Amino acid sequence: MTSDATPLVPLREEERPVDAALQHGLWRKVLNLSSGLDRAEKFLAGSRFERGPWLVVGLASGIALWFALANPFQWLGAIAVLLALALAAAGLVPALGRHPYLRQAGTLFPLALVAGLLLVWGKSELVGAKPIERPLVGWFDGKVLERKEQPGEERVRLRLATREPGTGRAIVVRLNLAQELDRPELAEGATVRFKARLVPPAPPMLPGGYNFARAAWFSGIAATGSILGSPKLIAPGSSDGRLLKLQRSLSQHVRENLAGSPGAIAAAFASGDRGAIAVADENAMRDAGLTHLLSISGLHVSAMIAATYFLALRLFALLPWLALRVRLPILAAAAGAGAGIGYTLLTGAEVPTIRSCIGAVLVMLALVLGREPLSMRMVAVGAAVVLVLWPEALVGPSFQMSFAAVIAIVALHGADPLKAFLTPREEPWWARALRTLGSLLLTGVVIELALMPIGLFHFHRAGVYGALANVIAIPLTTLASMPLIALALLFDSVGAGAPFWWLAGKSLELLLALAHWTASMPGAVSMMPSMGRGAFMLFVLGGLWLALWKGRVRLLGLVPGLIGLGLLQQVEAPDLLISGDGRHVGITGEAGEELLVLRQSRSDYTRDNLLETAGMNGETRMLDDWPGARCSEGYCAIELKRGERSWQVLMARGTEFADERALAAACERADIVIAARYLPQSCRPRWLKADRRMLGRTGGLTVKLDEREVMSVAQSEGQHGWWRPAEPFRRPDPQPTASGEADAAMAERRVPSTPQ
Repeated sequence: MTSDATPLVPLREEERPVDAALQHGLWRKVLNLSSGLDRAEKFLAGSRFERGPWLVVGLASGIALWFALANPFQWLGAIAVLLALALAAAGLVPALGRHPYLRQAGTLFPLALVAGLLLVWGKSELVGAKPIERPLVGWFDGKVLERKEQPGEERVRLRLATREPGTGRAIVVRLNLAQELDRPELAEGATVRFKARLVPPAPPMLPGGYNFARAAWFSGIAATGSILGSPKLIAPGSSDGRLLKLQRSLSQHVRENLAGSPGAIAAAFASGDRGAIAVADENAMRDAGLTHLLSISGLHVSAMIAATYFLALRLFALLPWLALRVRLPILAAAAGAGAGIGYTLLTGAEVPTIRSCIGAVLVMLALVLGREPLSMRMVAVGAAVVLVLWPEALVGPSFQMSFAAVIAIVALHGADPLKAFLTPREEPWWARALRTLGSLLLTGVVIELALMPIGLFHFHRAGVYGALANVIAIPLTTLASMPLIALALLFDSVGAGAPFWWLAGKSLELLLALAHWTASMPGAVSMMPSMGRGAFMLFVLGGLWLALWKGRVRLLGLVPGLIGLGLLQQVEAPDLLISGDGRHVGITGEAGEELLVLRQSRSDYTRDNLLETAGMNGETRMLDDWPGARCSEGYCAIELKRGERSWQVLMARGTEFADERALAAACERADIVIAARYLPQSCRPRWLKADRRMLGRTGGLTVKLDEREVMSVAQSEGQHGWWRPAEPFRRPDPQPTASGEADAAMAERRVPSTPQ
């Protein structure tokens, strides 16, 4: 029997439909993408993590993105891209339909980024104060908005509302008044007439320096300066200012009972008034890693709330009729929260204090609800509240340090190994004490490691012995100094506070002795030149990964941290530091630990900026005292040997004009010319001409000669409202090098241009 059916013959490999289709590159990529999505989905499904903290990280990342991008076109472009990604993840990419974790992350995280970007952009437009156009001197009428006494610096700082001459625009200015010219009637609400010199808020003096112009923009300050002579009172203050009067009278009362530096620090603890702290003591506390004890922050607010909570809980338990009818922890938590809010208001309600108060109150709320008080979710809620109200705080060291410390503590004490180490067990008291001491020391070390990149990025310095000093200083402050000050104030109501004031003074003397001893130890402070944003972001990414993931996968956070550490090892000090006004020049690598400077400044701010940006902890030395420099009345010249090349640098010391022909000849022999005034077109150095015309567009400069790299302040400022260069800067044509040949690499990186 025959059949017309075709016999079944196995297909060859290349004839199978699916396999043949997968030979095409597109389908292979689709398959690889699908398997990659499957692995990512499995990773997210199996990882123990909370979504809330990551959404707050997205919100913060959006705020940081606004500061990093240069102009509105880039901000709008970023928003469009992020919204497109969110829409694609929400339903436009079918492959994510069976990956719910990835779909949720791909939708919510970009939306959080957009929310952060829009939040800070909106606040900048609403509260940003346009700075005055140029420095001016004149008579003004103004109303005192805020008054801060700073006897440690022999001045009073006033914030006043006045009007800009010429335009009549209402502006807020911050002015310094010499202490000997101060009068008690110059209080909040008073209307005064004064002569003052006003200047626009200062941008960073050098790349990587403190950006006061940005802080002033978000604070609504259009000018700063000094009052010349004694102000004339036009009308006394109309507001009673009871809280301010209480704060000042409390500070004065503390200083009357405790003299000297202990009294100044006690006044800071009691009222938030740091103005009387001596500069030497403040520097010692900074170098010892104890500065956080001087500002009312999480430590002080938490100590106040915790003490009130436990004291109230014990007192309420003595009332049987109350204990039988009401949950005492609720009443104690309410009392603690009330004490924290009152303490925050009394100490000035600064943003760091408000931030700490919010976090502490959330902890009280968690206790009332029976939730874990110290969790990443609570930290995330506190951070979200602060970022919504003050998004600009993200780029400041205060926000970064406080939340980095809290995140480090919560992550460390939430780790399974430390939980096992601290689990109660049958053991002698001395073993339990050693275990607790080891936990405190480990916590201090982890906090120092978390804060070190932030300190290096913002201040170019980090304390080496801060962890050890804090192990003693924090218990001393929270368990001795602050309770003794509180008891002294309490017993002063019946005239019996003297013994407590004496004990509080001794505890604060011990704190200051610890600070000065730690700061004076060899190598107590580690200095480093400006760290790049890339290395800093790697440290942030690694720290967040370590803190927010659970299990062994968190160890992957060490990878970006180690890469950042490697980049940190490559950081070198610039050879030249040029201030934005061209008046101050620093030269490294010539005088060992000393920084050669063009001129000495009466301002510690200028000297500290030059040394910190250079990563040096030494002293400055005048250039005309250096044997290798040739200085006249108007100019200084020096030859710098870097690698196989010598660089000729010519610097103007004054603003007077020189003979143009002689100046042109000198410029031709120089590779770099620096001046605080406009130089004529005939001055044409071989590489860089940093005169007033160029510096007005770029701001301060740092120059690395070996890499032929010039960094400017303008590169990091973009077109944000607080940065207003004279005019857009255009890169000049390449100039011949000393050998007469065009150096393409040098021309490529000659001077960074201001973003258009």
